[in-house]
Amino acid sequence: MIELNLAFVVQLINFGILVLVLNIFLYKPIRKVLSDRRNVIDSAREKAVLVDEEVQTKMAQYESRLREAKAEAGARRAESLKEAQLEEAVVLEKARKEASGSLASIRNRVAKEASDARELLRKQAEVLSADICEKILGRSL
Repeated sequence: MIELNLAFVVQLINFGILVLVLNIFLYKPIRKVLSDRRNVIDSAREKAVLVDEEVQTKMAQYESRLREAKAEAGARRAESLKEAQLEEAVVLEKARKEASGSLASIRNRVAKEASDARELLRKQAEVLSADICEKILGRSL
């Protein structure tokens, strides 16, 4: 069996001194380093969470601005299209009026020329018929 003598007490005291020395020079510094590392890691995680939240917020703002810009661009495009259609209608109406006025003047000119041609033909027909009658009758009318 185990004898409890002076060697046991000396070894017990050596063990206590060893634990005390190891605690002071090894365990406390290691625990401090581990604690500091844990604090750094926790701090980094908190920063990562904050950065992630900031990124999410900025992404939401960016997407919101992008939607607003797209809506504004769509509204401007629709407004420009509407203005272009109105301008097209004005230009077409002006062209129709010009064409109508041109057509009316051409019709008047054609009617006048036709009337002048009829009058000239009527006069020429009278002269020609008088010449024919003179030749047929052999005398002057």
